[in-house]
Amino acid sequence: MSWGLPLLDEFGIPYEVTIVSAHRTPKRMYDYASQARQRGLKVIIAGAGGAAHLPGMVASITSLPVIGVPVKSSNSLDGLDSLLSMAQMPEGIPVATVAVNGAKNAGILAARIIATFDKSVEAKLKAYQGKLKKKVEVSVKTKRPNCFDVVRKSKLLIKMLS
Repeated sequence: MSWGLPLLDEFGIPYEVTIVSAHRTPKRMYDYASQARQRGLKVIIAGAGGAAHLPGMVASITSLPVIGVPVKSSNSLDGLDSLLSMAQMPEGIPVATVAVNGAKNAGILAARIIATFDKSVEAKLKAYQGKLKKKVEVSVKTKRPNCFDVVRKSKLLIKMLS
């Protein structure tokens, strides 16, 4: 779950990290979710393995967006049970669900939500996307150039397009 934290730092998004269990500490979970908005939270990222009830239960308590991260745990079916538990929420209790062990994408999705009202985060998110683009462009040039990337004006290509 910590994979998304460096990105939140890079985007300048303050966050809090805690441990809550829907099954073992239901009162703590309720208190955490019901007071989240008062503490200034804008989005909640909740990871869970196995039956993975935490994100859905949190979403049922708060009106904040909840992003669920299915976690591959020792008692899960490679995380697929957790993924389905989050993706199949009943109508009215949405949980935005990312890939199994997808905490990094959860952090990016949270940043995108915050960027809708915070221009500073929006600018940092655009810069991050620019870095991703540059990384692909460098890989194309150094690792996998092909006729599309190297010879764009060949007669063969022009023939194919006409």
